[in-house]
Amino acid sequence: MALHTVTFQPGGRTVTVSTGTLLTEAVRQAGLDISQPCGGQGRCGRCAVMVESGQVRRRSALRLSAADLEACYALACQAVIEGDAAVRLLATEQVEHRLVTDKAARKVAAPFAYDPAQHQPLRAFPLALDAPTLSDNVDDLARLERGLAAHGLRHLEVSLALLRTLSQRLREADWQVTAIVETDNWRRPDGPPRLVEVLPGAGGHHRVYGLAIDIGTTTVTVYLVDLVAGEAADQAAEYNGQISRGEDVISRIIYASRGGRPAAGADAGAAGLDELRELVLQTINALIARLAERNGVDPRHIYKATVAGNPTMMHLFLGLPPAAIRLTPYIPTVNLPQPITAAEAGLAIHPNAAVDPLPGVASYVGADITAGVLAAGLPEAEPLTLFIDVGTNGEIVLGNRDWLMTCACSAGPAFEGAGVVSGMRATRGAIEEVWINSRTHEPTYRVIGGGPPRGLCGSGLISLLAELFITGVADKGGNLDLGVSPRVRAGEHGPEYVVAWASETAHGRDIVISKVDIDNLMRAKAAIYAGFNVLAQSVGLELSQVERLLIGGSFGKYINVEKAVQIGLLPDMPWDHFQFLGNTSAMGAYLALLSRDARVAVRAAAEKMTYLELSADNTFYDAFTSALFLPHTDLDRFPSVAALVGAGRAPQTEIAP
Repeated sequence: MALHTVTFQPGGRTVTVSTGTLLTEAVRQAGLDISQPCGGQGRCGRCAVMVESGQVRRRSALRLSAADLEACYALACQAVIEGDAAVRLLATEQVEHRLVTDKAARKVAAPFAYDPAQHQPLRAFPLALDAPTLSDNVDDLARLERGLAAHGLRHLEVSLALLRTLSQRLREADWQVTAIVETDNWRRPDGPPRLVEVLPGAGGHHRVYGLAIDIGTTTVTVYLVDLVAGEAADQAAEYNGQISRGEDVISRIIYASRGGRPAAGADAGAAGLDELRELVLQTINALIARLAERNGVDPRHIYKATVAGNPTMMHLFLGLPPAAIRLTPYIPTVNLPQPITAAEAGLAIHPNAAVDPLPGVASYVGADITAGVLAAGLPEAEPLTLFIDVGTNGEIVLGNRDWLMTCACSAGPAFEGAGVVSGMRATRGAIEEVWINSRTHEPTYRVIGGGPPRGLCGSGLISLLAELFITGVADKGGNLDLGVSPRVRAGEHGPEYVVAWASETAHGRDIVISKVDIDNLMRAKAAIYAGFNVLAQSVGLELSQVERLLIGGSFGKYINVEKAVQIGLLPDMPWDHFQFLGNTSAMGAYLALLSRDARVAVRAAAEKMTYLELSADNTFYDAFTSALFLPHTDLDRFPSVAALVGAGRAPQTEIAP
């Protein structure tokens, strides 16, 4: 097969590939990266590159206009190399890092009275062992166990790998050692304690650390936890490296099933899965290295980890094929994965460390939600509570200490800024809040990090849509009034509202929201609201009976409640009913790391939850259709918004039944 040289600009990096190689694969072989929010399906158009010269064949021109084709643009995921070529990567499409992934090192105390004697899952036991003699000739392990018996520990569980080195370790340390023991056996809760490590020296303080890991679809968060003090010594976060292969779980499931390149010795059919697993491990291990260096911690002194994440993220982390998750009847490989070692998981900590994936419930309700329910205190709550985690999926739990119902609805990546012409993630340059003058219809806005704007992030889109509706620029159907302001014009994707003119922006292009964008946002908010509604109806309740609404997830804390109610994303209820909890998934993993009781509780919560499959009948579809308006077809559900409409601050339009 013929070989060809591809040169990438800027930078002039070259790579040699064979005929028929996908351009995205050539990019990766060159050690570069390119964003594929749709997982390489050619749907999003965000991997566009410019072919400056050479032979590159487009398999599809979807998402490219005639002007794009004339300017020699191609979608990297839909283009193959057929000769030598020069390709320019567009800077705006390179994977961008978070504005602030880490803030100053900060401790997070355990949210309960932490007693090391009761809660500490791992302990360091200094031992001064007697050297063997002819009259005291018990074996080495029995001698170690005899020393630990003085601390109330008996019948250790020991891995073969550790047993193979035990004899040498004891003798080199002259029988003065410190045993790191997991007193709460992670394989068998009622089983014997597990020997994790034997260190030389029986004096001094040996630091014992653990990790609480939240693998989000968008962001990975890691807490470094001091297991002696019972507090998170530090935390760090970074975008999940898998984003470049798909911004939502469905795109990543598709990519895992058919894309990518295989790891050494792996089946070609698992190529995409291996690649996605490698990407998330790179993200997690980079965060571990960052935390370890910042806090002067040897990663080999990290002896335990708990992991939370949605079912797709957990499957990809463990290297489990996720294909069945998106196929009827939507069955995951496992909801309660067994603990493994760090060596098996691929984490760069002590290889014998216990890695405990927390339990999930169903294909779209995973450990991120069970951990969130634990952190939110739902298993002990008396009031009727609605817990939601808004992201690329909307996971919902309704209930209290007596019962829990749960469901999931696909919101899509619109609230992450994807699928929107001027959308972007919540990084520097993103418009995060918008206000529109009700008389002039002129906007003002706030930009993350200050300076000229580059696009609209999720919170900005929610704010903008609400303002367009309340000020009369858009009607209940999301239709823009072309005559209301010079900022409303006919654009390439239909009517659009110009938030920032090109002269105001960082890239010299208008920042707009189009009717297509509005439709995407309305579908996303309708799916989430319909999920609330159907879940409540399934147990004979109305949303008006909910006494508390708890919002989890990193995105949730940036939602403006007033604006979210005005577009019909959140139910209309007194503001004191709302509570923002932040990253409950990470906090739940933190709790489970510190406490056996918490691990028992999160498993019990998972077993208590009754899962409602929304696609089982037409109930969800009917509720979804009713919610496809601003804020809803039934304005009586939103009295605070109805009051604004009645005051003339938003247009009333007839909606066909």
